[in-house]
Amino acid sequence: MNQVSASSLAASVGALDRVRVVLCRPSHPGNIGAAARAMKTMGLSRLVLVDPARFPDDEAIARAAGAEDVLVHCQVCATLDEALTGTVMAIAMSARHRNLGPAPLQAREGAAVAVDRAKEGEVALVFGNETRGLANEDVMRCQHTVFIPANPDYTSLNLGAAVQVLCYELRMAAFAERPPVVTRTVPFESPPASFDDVERFYAHLESVMVDTGFHNPSQPKRLMPKIRRLFGRAALERDEINILRGILDAVQKRLR
Repeated sequence: MNQVSASSLAASVGALDRVRVVLCRPSHPGNIGAAARAMKTMGLSRLVLVDPARFPDDEAIARAAGAEDVLVHCQVCATLDEALTGTVMAIAMSARHRNLGPAPLQAREGAAVAVDRAKEGEVALVFGNETRGLANEDVMRCQHTVFIPANPDYTSLNLGAAVQVLCYELRMAAFAERPPVVTRTVPFESPPASFDDVERFYAHLESVMVDTGFHNPSQPKRLMPKIRRLFGRAALERDEINILRGILDAVQKRLR
């Protein structure tokens, strides 16, 4: 896990806790579940639905895939005004660049702005309907517009995917691009080899090279210094020393 101070970790988590994801008039319950899953993977939990076509719904639960708690605690509102109550800033997500309101920000810039304002109070990310997006009157209720800088020849993103991208950018911004990471994999490396282990390996290797006729100790030239430089660059680990000496043992058995 990355070394993060307790106070810094609490501040970052607190900022994400003050960000609510608002889905305006979502038409497909599967997208609601996908959004919940996207949020939970990035440490967000505040989901707000404005006039959803179908919710609650089994398909939303299925697509949430373990993020059912986000759905259980989500807030359902009749209007966007209700969904934005208590916020200090709202950001409209829109792929369309409009003539009204402030200049649009790219997702990374918008996420940084959102996290900064979340230090002061509640912030909302507002996503539109899957087919129609946000209406102009929805955008007018927000202080910023943000877009995902996708391929200009094909900018269409599924609602769940768009939520995932923004939640990722929020997490990176909240943790100054160094979020804590916990790995469940078994470490591949072993402890470093000790000085004694390495010296015994060199002695073993030299013995085998002499036995095979590869090395003439009466005319050593610069063979062993070069061997030492070669393995010195490798920063040998204990397991690696054991493997190499196992190979040397096998060679000696064949020689006998």
